Amino acid sequence: MIVIRPVAHADLEPLVELAGMAGAGLTTLPKDRDLLRKRIAKSVKSFAVAAAGEIDRPGDESYLFVMEDQTRHRVIGACGIVAKTGGYEPFYAYRIEKKLFESRVINIRREVPILMLVKEHDGPCEVGSLFLHPEYRGGGNGRFLQLVRFLYMAERPEIFEATVVSELRGVLDENGRSPFWDALGRHFFGIDFAEADRLSIVNKKFIAELMPEHPIYIPLLPPDAQAVIGKPHKEGVRAMQNLEQEGFTFSNMVDIFDAGPIMSCPRDQIRTIRQSRKAKVAAVTDQPIESAIYLIGTSGAGGGADFRACKDVIDTTRPEGVRITNQTAATLRVHVGDTIRYVELFATSGK
Repeated sequence: MIVIRPVAHADLEPLVELAGMAGAGLTTLPKDRDLLRKRIAKSVKSFAVAAAGEIDRPGDESYLFVMEDQTRHRVIGACGIVAKTGGYEPFYAYRIEKKLFESRVINIRREVPILMLVKEHDGPCEVGSLFLHPEYRGGGNGRFLQLVRFLYMAERPEIFEATVVSELRGVLDENGRSPFWDALGRHFFGIDFAEADRLSIVNKKFIAELMPEHPIYIPLLPPDAQAVIGKPHKEGVRAMQNLEQEGFTFSNMVDIFDAGPIMSCPRDQIRTIRQSRKAKVAAVTDQPIESAIYLIGTSGAGGGADFRACKDVIDTTRPEGVRITNQTAATLRVHVGDTIRYVELFATSGK
């Protein structure tokens, strides 16, 4: 069975391997071993302070999860949460706006789309680092990996900012080049997209030093650059659809490097958070259970490193609690009397 759990120090090499498959544009899952080691260490610390109840409000905590095939003892995916962006390193984006041009002399009035640089020091919660091994795509695994972050957030929503954003990777060609970067950023930075992408992980200061703050008039960009503004990478189309089903909408902001869409939703309006509920495990069975597929996670630990989640059927019809399969119980390491949190993996109508 597949389980999602907090990252551990021992996951470094499997994550290095995964990052190597991700390609350019996934800055939150860097290919650099030292940077990944630091990300893991920060995540381990964040889970520990969350479990100890030492967080009163969201700060710079960063939580990284891995998806593991328990049968093969293999890490096959990753996803993450940054409790709050901004602070010392601002959250950068381009906001799409309209500027009015009008001439009464020739009776012309036009609204021209522009890009305005946004530099947010008091930023939102951000979900990212989403990558799934190609062999495991399908069967709801991608959706499971994407939504598990919201199930975790539902346990202690107050330690995450009230607005949640997801910055999707933008359109790249078969050689990993970004039409948007080549039309804009390359002229100010003098480096290719992959190098800018790598440097943004190490230190974002160079962005403020080199990125122009004046409006960028979209009609002046080449057609191929205009065409990709706000469009996701082909591998991110499904992720965007999943976010929309969760209540996310396009924020009218895009990534400053590849113009990928930034999706946004109030934290408490996210479907998984809003519809998830807690229950005691009343029974564990080896008998078939007829139900929809649920996203099921451990609960009550305050958000600690022992959080685990899986997807499986569940019997919610009993007033005394839920009935789960032996496989779910073993995967989550729960017993009768323990508390779990669950929600339908796929949104149902009328809720």
